[in-house]
Amino acid sequence: MTGSMELGERVRALTRRARDSSRALAAAGSAQKNLALEAIAASLEAHSARLVEANARDLERARAAGTSAAMLDRLTLDAKRVRDIAAAVREVVALPDPVGEVTGMWRRPNGILVGRMRIPLGVIGIVYEARPNVTIDAAVLCFKAGNAVVLKGGSDAIESNLALAEVAREAIAAAGLPADVVQLLPFTDRAAVQHLLEAEDDIDVIIPRGGEALIRFVAQHSRIPVIKHYKGVCHVFVDASADVTMARDIVINGKVQRPSVCNSVETVLVHSECAPTMVPVLTAALVAQGVEVRGCPRTRALAPEVRAATEADWPAEFLDLVVAMKVVDGLDDAMAHIERYGSMHTESIVTKDYASAQRFLREVGSSCVMVNASTRFADGNQLGLGAEIGISTTKLHAFGPMGLEELTTRKFIVYGEGQIRG
Repeated sequence: MTGSMELGERVRALTRRARDSSRALAAAGSAQKNLALEAIAASLEAHSARLVEANARDLERARAAGTSAAMLDRLTLDAKRVRDIAAAVREVVALPDPVGEVTGMWRRPNGILVGRMRIPLGVIGIVYEARPNVTIDAAVLCFKAGNAVVLKGGSDAIESNLALAEVAREAIAAAGLPADVVQLLPFTDRAAVQHLLEAEDDIDVIIPRGGEALIRFVAQHSRIPVIKHYKGVCHVFVDASADVTMARDIVINGKVQRPSVCNSVETVLVHSECAPTMVPVLTAALVAQGVEVRGCPRTRALAPEVRAATEADWPAEFLDLVVAMKVVDGLDDAMAHIERYGSMHTESIVTKDYASAQRFLREVGSSCVMVNASTRFADGNQLGLGAEIGISTTKLHAFGPMGLEELTTRKFIVYGEGQIRG
């Protein structure tokens, strides 16, 4: 009990320092913030050897623990990856600063002028796993949007994360802003996460980045609002009028290009009117790419070689070269399936029918809804945000890929000339 209380006090001391420094950052201008970000990028490059050395200690520990090759790759920092992280920081420098933007003004009958201005959220807590580049990605995005940040990375990357955070803090201080706007919890004890989630006086929002188990744990235990992204069960609906080649290319790209990411296709829905032609073409193309297709009975009647789908396959996020396929009786049936099994991430319709496309856009409630395009475009960079801190599948306060603008909120501003309310 005493040890837990001491850990809680140490966590709270760091979150309080982030809160105390956040006001100075919120008041900083774009030029000063960009100067600090440029300093971070330059410092990453200058200290590349130090960062790679710290990462080597994490890798040695991970290998001894029997970590898989795929996870070791995610954990690895080498000189090229450090350069890539620095380049990503410079991309954030080039993005427009949303803080202080007035998003509309209107005059009331009594003469007052009312508007809304973008302001930082305050202090953001980030809980994440594995990849050490998230330490810098999250820190600089929060920083550019005027937010202090408290980072809690996975224990497997603790040495890398500490070194990266220290480089960022040193650069921020050199630019004349408080280093305490970036805090990294230096604890491998999992109880530190629980203490972080209880720091509601210091932290305004929690953003978890990682697997579904981590995100559900954070959502269930946090006293602070959580921006959640449980999983990406993304659908492509091939409408009756769809072009066969376009449908094939969109499905293949969505499933095969990077099957382990959250915007890959997990279920293909095919309109019954085009299914006799479309299902054999799609299944043959998928199988040729090494994809295991799991089909409903109607799918298997048209492509007997595919494996039978089970009820568990429809809400599944496979994150692998596996896809479910179902023949549906039109647009309403497809949208009902998405409503029941989807995760509000990304859905796409392939169609030549304008009315069907517009209904799909209007009635499907996911965070990204597309017409005749691959679900792989559900990404902040691809959508023109420049960078993203994650993808929200909850509607408060952000929905979909979260760029700089989504790391702010808006306050009302009023200009008067002495008006008083009668």
